[in-house]
Formats: sequence, structure tokens, C-alpha cells
Amino acid sequence: MFASFPCPVMQSPSDHFLRAINTDFDRVIAMCKNWQDDQGDFSSVNMDTAVAIRTLETTYKASTEAAAVQAMVTNLTEKEGQILKGRGSARALTRIAVLTWRSSLIMSRDFRYYWLRLMLYILLMICMGTVFANLGHSLYSVRIRVAAIFFFIAFTSLMSISGFPVHIKEIKVYTHEKSNRHSGAFVFSLGNLFASIPFLFLISLSCSLVIYFILGMRSAFSLFMYFMLNFFMCLLINEGLLMVIASILPEVFEGILTMVFLQGIMMLVAGYFRLRDELPKPVWKYPVSYLAFHTYAIEGLLENEYTGTSFAVGQLDTGSFCFCPFTLN
Repeated sequence: MFASFPCPVMQSPSDHFLRAINTDFDRVIAMCKNWQDDQGDFSSVNMDTAVAIRTLETTYKASTEAAAVQAMVTNLTEKEGQILKGRGSARALTRIAVLTWRSSLIMSRDFRYYWLRLMLYILLMICMGTVFANLGHSLYSVRIRVAAIFFFIAFTSLMSISGFPVHIKEIKVYTHEKSNRHSGAFVFSLGNLFASIPFLFLISLSCSLVIYFILGMRSAFSLFMYFMLNFFMCLLINEGLLMVIASILPEVFEGILTMVFLQGIMMLVAGYFRLRDELPKPVWKYPVSYLAFHTYAIEGLLENEYTGTSFAVGQLDTGSFCFCPFTLN
């Protein structure tokens, strides 16, 4: 018996006291009437729930258990100092670090998150490299290498959509945590972004090592690093775009369809099918072509490969050469 609230035989004490303070009942007697206590008698408790709560609080505060808990809290407060005394939430940097670590564990353990994408990317690079192998460095090979670079940027960006279902799961976790006020949108986005950077860098480095040398690009370390970082930024932008679309369209089918549509529009105005200056100025040139990251990625890779390159007079074959989205110097 505790505070004149006898616990029935074979009844959990915690459940008994939870029912005793349940405000859904007008009186405790409505719950424990005819309950047999451990003395064999029947309970005759007859008081309001509010009175029962106050009685239990008073009894607990006067008990030795409450004194022991208070002494432990005081001891820990003096030991830890201001950190324990502050009862506010964790700092933003702490929450970002925790979310980054948690997202890193999820990404490393889920095979579908990045490991499967890494395998598919490398397989695509091998297929692409064998198709565009032995291009040489003649003026005629410019047309083919431009097509190879466009294919590289366009289809690797398109393949990043495979991570959309996993982003849907992350958004559901964020929604649950937001309802409990554990993390905000800014903190959650930064944690997910920082966690994805090592995996995206691994993908960009592995794919660049495969495709760069198979295509016979210019062998200079600085040029290779620019190629790799350019590809890394494309993957990073795609991850951000995936998260934005996943937060707006939580349905997998609708989100994937929207991503494919956006990728197709960006490929269309990237300068490969038609030069940027030749695009209709309303909408397509301004602002769509300037919003498409494909435009800057392809132009940067081509300038990285051909800026400063000269060709002998007479090599130009006007019947087989197509225009590039930049001017050779």
C-alpha cells in the first residue's frame, strides 16, 4: 500500500497508479472499486482524481526516495557545471554533428543508398569508355568527344534519381522529428548534406579515374582535378535537388517523374543540341539555360580539355564537324 492507494494482487504497481491519476475518470473509485488489496480487504477509496494526484505528490515529496533523487541531481549539477544546469535544447552545431553521424551510418549500412549507385556508375563509365575509346586528338575527334562529355554529364545526373526513394524515407524521419521538436529543416538539411559529401566524392573520384583516361583526355593533374571536382559538384547539386523535390512531392512515382522532366529540360538547353545564343530568349535562354547546371558543367569540361589547343590548317571537315557550345582558342 502506498499513500492509501492499495495495489491489487497480481496487478502491476505502475499500471495501478497510472489508472489512479487518469483524468479520464471522475473518481478513483470508478477504477478501483471492488479491487482486492494484498490484505484481502476491498478498497474503499473515494476521492476525485485531482485529490488523488495531490495526495501522491505530497507523499512522494515526503519520502526518502525523493530525497535520494534530489541529492543525486544536486551532486550531478555541481559535477557537470553549467552544461547540466542549462535545461535548453542542444546547440545547433551539436545537433548538426549528431544528425551527420546518424545519416552517415544509415548511408553506409543501406546498400541501395550509395553503394549500388557506385557500382552502376562505374559500370556505365566502363561501357562509355569502351564505346568512345581511341578518339585521338584530331579536329575531327572534337565532335565525338563533345558528345561523350555531354553523355557523361547528362546520364550520370539522370542516374542520380535512383536515390529518390531513400530521400523519401529521410523526409519521413524529419517529419517525425519536427513534430517532436528535435530538429529543424536547416539543421536536418545540413546534416544530410555533410553526410553525403564523402560518398559523392568517392563516386566522383572513382568514375573520373575510369572515364578520364579511357577517353584519352589531356594528362595533367590540375586538369584531372578540375574534371573530378566538376563532376562532384554536379552530383552535389543533384542531391540537393532530390531533397527539395522529395520534400514537395512525398510520393515516389510523382517525384521521380518530376525529376526526369527537370533533367530533360536542363539537357535540352545545355548548349549541346543548340547553342545558348540561338535559343529563344524568352523562357529558354532567360532564365532556363542559366538555371540548368548542365550548361556550366559541359562548358567547363570542354574548356578544360580544349582551351589553348591548336589544330593544323586544313583539318576541318565541314561535312562532319558540329559546333561546340564554346569557341576554340
